[in-house]
Amino acid sequence: MRLDEYFENARGVGVLSTSDAGGKVNAAIYGRPHFMDDRTVAFIARNRLTRANLLTNPSAVYLFKEDGSYEGKRLYLTKIKEEKDSPLIGEIRRRKHREVEGKDPAEEKFLIYFTIDKVLPLIGDGR
Repeated sequence: MRLDEYFENARGVGVLSTSDAGGKVNAAIYGRPHFMDDRTVAFIARNRLTRANLLTNPSAVYLFKEDGSYEGKRLYLTKIKEEKDSPLIGEIRRRKHREVEGKDPAEEKFLIYFTIDKVLPLIGDGR
């Protein structure tokens, strides 16, 4: 199964981990990645710690755990670009019917693009 198909069909929880230039780590819950092509994914982000870290250190890891199991994926990523308030955000957003509760709809949103450097299963080294 192709990776984009996996994420289209899998249900679970995802965590995007980043670190600042000094190595201080942050982890945040994120939805499934949006596939732009076979090796490029994007995440929608607000101007918070994850984005701040990516401005000084482009490396990230996205960990996805499937509901009810220890199956999932780890995507090792490198940021390649971002777009502020991109019109594409409205097109690719999965929850189109409403904004996330408690969020300011006028707050800046960023579409952050990554290249996929490596894919591993949730557990183990993939061998």
